[in-house]
Amino acid sequence: MGGMDSTGDSLTLYYWPTPNGFKITIMLAELGIDYRLVPVDITRGEQHTSRYQSISPNGKIPALIDASPRDGRDKAVIFESGAILLYLAEKYDQFLPKEVEARSQTVQWLFWQMGGLGPMAGQAHHFRLYADEKIAYAIRRYTNECRRLYTVMNLRLRDRNWLAGEYSIADIACLPWIFRHERQGQDLAEFTDLQAWYQRLMARDAVRHGLGVAAELRDDAAFTSATGRAALFSLDD
Repeated sequence: MGGMDSTGDSLTLYYWPTPNGFKITIMLAELGIDYRLVPVDITRGEQHTSRYQSISPNGKIPALIDASPRDGRDKAVIFESGAILLYLAEKYDQFLPKEVEARSQTVQWLFWQMGGLGPMAGQAHHFRLYADEKIAYAIRRYTNECRRLYTVMNLRLRDRNWLAGEYSIADIACLPWIFRHERQGQDLAEFTDLQAWYQRLMARDAVRHGLGVAAELRDDAAFTSATGRAALFSLDD
C-alpha cells in the first residue's frame, strides 16, 4: 500500500477509486476535512494482505483510521463504507438529522443502499463487464434488479429533493452507484425524478471533487486482466 499525504485532521483513509471509495471522499469533501490518503490497489491484491486485513477484516475498501476520536479512545478503526459514513456524520454533526423520524429515514435509506443498490449494481457490473463467460441469465437478472431499485428511488424522489428529507449520508451513499448507471444498463432518462436528483448532486462541488480523488490510479484494463480478476474475484486463475 502506497501513501499519498494530505495532512490536516487526524484521519487516514484506505481507498481505491471505486463506488464504495467515492462515498467517503465525497463525504470528506462535503465536510471540508483534510485527511491522509493511502491507496490500496485492489487489482494487485493489496486488500488481501494481513496488514490491510488487520484494519479491514473483510479485505475490502474503504477503511478509516481516526487518531483523535471524540470518545477518548487512542484511535478508532472503521471498515465498511456505510459505517464510515455514520461515524463521520456523528463525529462532525453533519448530514445526519437529529430529529428521530428524519434520522430513522436517513439510516433506512443508507442501509437500503448497503444491502440492495450496491450489491446488486456490483453484480450487474461483474456479469455485464468483467465475467469471462457472458451468462445471459445473470446479466438479465442483475440488470433487471438494478432497474427495479432505480424505480424504488424514482418513486421515493417524486415529491422530495433528497432521499430522507434533507441532503444526507443516504444521498452520498447512493450517488456513486448511480454514477455508474451506464455500466448497469440503465438510462436515467427513464427515471425523471431520479435523474433530477442525480443532476442536483452532480452540480455540487464536493461531489465532483470526491469522484475525482486519485482518479489517475484507476486502470479499467486492470479489472479485466488475469491478475486483476484473480485479485478482485477470488479466482483460481
